[in-house]
Amino acid sequence: MSDTWVALEPGADPAVRGAELRRAYDIYRTAGRVEHPVRPVVAESWRRSARARVSPEGIVGVDLDDDALLACREEHPLGRAMPLIRELTGGYARDGDHLVAVCDAHGRLLWVEGPAATRRRADLMNFVPGARWAESTAGTNAPGTALAVDRPVQVFAAEHFRRPVHPWTCAAAPIHDPASGRLLGAVDITGGDRLAHPHSLAFVAAVARAAESQLALLAPPPDPGSVRLRALGRDEALLSTGGRVVRLSRRHSEILVLLAHRPEGIGGDELLVELYENESVTPVTLRAELHRLRALLGPDTLRSRPYRLTQRVETDFGAVGRRLASGALTAAVGAYTGPLLPASRAPAVVRLRRRLADQLRAALIARGDPGLLREWAYSPWGEEDLPVWRALASALPAPQRPSALARVRELDGGLRRA
Repeated sequence: MSDTWVALEPGADPAVRGAELRRAYDIYRTAGRVEHPVRPVVAESWRRSARARVSPEGIVGVDLDDDALLACREEHPLGRAMPLIRELTGGYARDGDHLVAVCDAHGRLLWVEGPAATRRRADLMNFVPGARWAESTAGTNAPGTALAVDRPVQVFAAEHFRRPVHPWTCAAAPIHDPASGRLLGAVDITGGDRLAHPHSLAFVAAVARAAESQLALLAPPPDPGSVRLRALGRDEALLSTGGRVVRLSRRHSEILVLLAHRPEGIGGDELLVELYENESVTPVTLRAELHRLRALLGPDTLRSRPYRLTQRVETDFGAVGRRLASGALTAAVGAYTGPLLPASRAPAVVRLRRRLADQLRAALIARGDPGLLREWAYSPWGEEDLPVWRALASALPAPQRPSALARVRELDGGLRRA
């Protein structure tokens, strides 16, 4: 097969391939062995789904009730692109008895639209607005896997990890914020075997690109004087200033995080201690880094004695902290895209990173909301967070509790052995 992201090459018989995949699926479920014709993208997704302890026989849960769903639709950036998405996909869905779904970056379906009869059949597997189809909770599926690998993907029949989804085929593509590159969600087309064609994957990818272009057109013009720093979930921060986006080195990322966090300024000796674990690093080394950073930012942006930024910098980690302080926990969790500069060992960055994560964790446990706890627990930074998994196991309804309890026992056993 020339393109491993496409489920069926042109000319392949869907019935034959479907039977082959069912045999391969049963072998994987019983022996843990991946065999032909399972594509690499599917095999890797199956393994991730198994590690997340997704039940192959279950159906997904609904995270958002009617009120929460309405609020998410009103607040989510993709709401502005929905008229265009409907215009592009409406005829395609009606003619082919397909569904069009749009989810957020956490895999929660915000819109599911299409023929009534097809929607009724999809209701049986909870492919409904408000349901969470992230790969970590629903197993291999096009919207969830497209979010996990951050590229368009097609999933056909028994390639789905959950058996109730085997009668379906879907193609999905991620949608990004055109200004920041942040993953906003995905657009998906779900239907029968006729979707297992390269054209459907190309079509949904084109819809995603059109949605991004629409968001760019609708966005307000950037404030030429604004400065934004994005440092969550990335080792090299992105600085947006003067209409340009600059990827910073790791050391410059650490320096700007500290200066943005301390707008009143910080002395050279203190900055040296906060940045370097190695006490043998000299002030000359720090001054050289600051000189290079000043050349990158412009001469009027960085001042000394004390070192400080001349403009207010809006940071993603600061935004999370403000939302958390105001009690907007759902918004804080949604804005938290990962630990602050996760690879940094600078003492001050380590303290900031731990403080923000600890505050979020404590708020999640205190709230006890199973949807928010699940969101954290199944994230890359939460998959080994034992306190959150314990809280999740306590908050879940009894039928959904066994998998969380199993994960608690696994993590607890690992800590005891350590």
